[in-house]
Amino acid sequence: ATPPAGWLKCDGRAFTKEQYPVLARVYPTLRLPDLRGEFIRGWDDGRKVDTGRDLLSRQDGTSFSHYAGNFDIGSGHSINNYDQIVDNQPGFSRFSFAGPSRGDGVNYVTIRPRNIAFNYIVRAA
Repeated sequence: ATPPAGWLKCDGRAFTKEQYPVLARVYPTLRLPDLRGEFIRGWDDGRKVDTGRDLLSRQDGTSFSHYAGNFDIGSGHSINNYDQIVDNQPGFSRFSFAGPSRGDGVNYVTIRPRNIAFNYIVRAA
């Protein structure tokens, strides 16, 4: 798709100060961000939701294994509605117990896609 006249795709292309002097002030590297195939994420800008990021910085995707459900740990005690991030290291457990156990939960994975911190802007008219 072609952008409307006067607009450019954020496809990583280089440009000169002479071509686009205003863009050159916003992107002093003289290169547009390449947002093709990326999820954009609003820049934290001091809100403390996604700290330690710079504007236009990249963040790789991550995944977290979870277990959600109920455990019967074989001693008359049960852990209901357990929802915990599980470390996939051998022998690791968030709690200890002796004896057999049963569970009716499910394992699932939560994924944060690779994303770019980006400013959403509106025109002040």
